[in-house]
Amino acid sequence: MILTIANQKGGVGKTTTAINLAAAFAKKGKKTLLLDLDPQSNSSLTFLDTHTLQKTVFDVLTEPSVNFRDIIRHTSVLHLDIAPSKISLAKLESNLVGEFDAPFRLKDKLDAVRTEYDFVVVDTPPTLGLITVNALVACTHLLIPIQSSYFALEGTDDLLETVERVKARPNPDLKVLGVLITLHDKRTVLAKDIYKQIKSVFGPKVFKTVISKNVRLEESPAYKEAIFSFAPHSTGALEYFKLSDEVLDRV
Repeated sequence: MILTIANQKGGVGKTTTAINLAAAFAKKGKKTLLLDLDPQSNSSLTFLDTHTLQKTVFDVLTEPSVNFRDIIRHTSVLHLDIAPSKISLAKLESNLVGEFDAPFRLKDKLDAVRTEYDFVVVDTPPTLGLITVNALVACTHLLIPIQSSYFALEGTDDLLETVERVKARPNPDLKVLGVLITLHDKRTVLAKDIYKQIKSVFGPKVFKTVISKNVRLEESPAYKEAIFSFAPHSTGALEYFKLSDEVLDRV
């Protein structure tokens, strides 16, 4: 299974979800690859010193001689590997402009290693550009995190339209696995109203698990840890473990 986590709206918890969902799968004994496709590289920074990296995802997608085995690193989490990125990934679109196979670069390169993993979790940037399109073409399932805020549904129409275009030709097997409500503060009336609004739009696609606002989730990357080792008994750890159960049930 290749699970892309995408929403072109920033600050919705994409990277937090990618890191901790991948770690949850690994904690269950599933061989998992976390693929960092965000030029901000926050997933990579959580586990690695990116200054030491000679090759990254950018090189895999732009140089024929470089493959994923050249860049994949083990993390401190048992069963979890990472394919890291750096800010250089921001140059990908300009490098691939005019290339006929540009949307298929990730899929073609990932085919060589995908069978070595039970799960590949893909973190994407807050845009609907070529990087995100590559992730949608390569993946089997899509998870959409939506922040529990006033502008929660802003831009989701564009994302879903992009998904339909990808399904129309490059990846007809792509499935929307579900919608995850993040940064939820159940104490407020607004959050409850937003939850109902998201539920009315996406219905059964909305995961039962909701990710609450949680200081521990914000702190853990600074200590280069997933939530399960940093604060294993925190609300965030319990919620992401429940989410991994729900994802497995849906798959």
